[in-house]
Amino acid sequence: MKLQPDRQPTLNTVSAYGPNYIEINATRYETSLILQPEGPVTSWTCRSFNDLTIQDFEAIALKKPALVIFGSGSKIQFPRPELIAPLIKAKIGIETMDLQAACRTYNVLMAEGRNVLAALIMDK
Repeated sequence: MKLQPDRQPTLNTVSAYGPNYIEINATRYETSLILQPEGPVTSWTCRSFNDLTIQDFEAIALKKPALVIFGSGSKIQFPRPELIAPLIKAKIGIETMDLQAACRTYNVLMAEGRNVLAALIMDK
């Protein structure tokens, strides 16, 4: 799906997505990603929902977002409570949704100026 730009050129914006890719500012990625409005777009070592570890969420908590949008892949899957414990302990909100909904929601929150982080799993 191609998203219509509401350009904020200095912010990381999801410009398109499809079954095997995500575009951030018109750069195509085909791996899982960690994304915040500012800073580098980073590959996420998590390759599938079943690969999630507590260390994944500890690393996210260290980035200190106010809210994490967790895109669990092509279908919605909720991580076990013990995995997201680092976020709960740090009082960081988490919302889980499928990858496409996560991309759209991230864009809305980012455009509102929210301190949001998207953790997006790209199914293979």
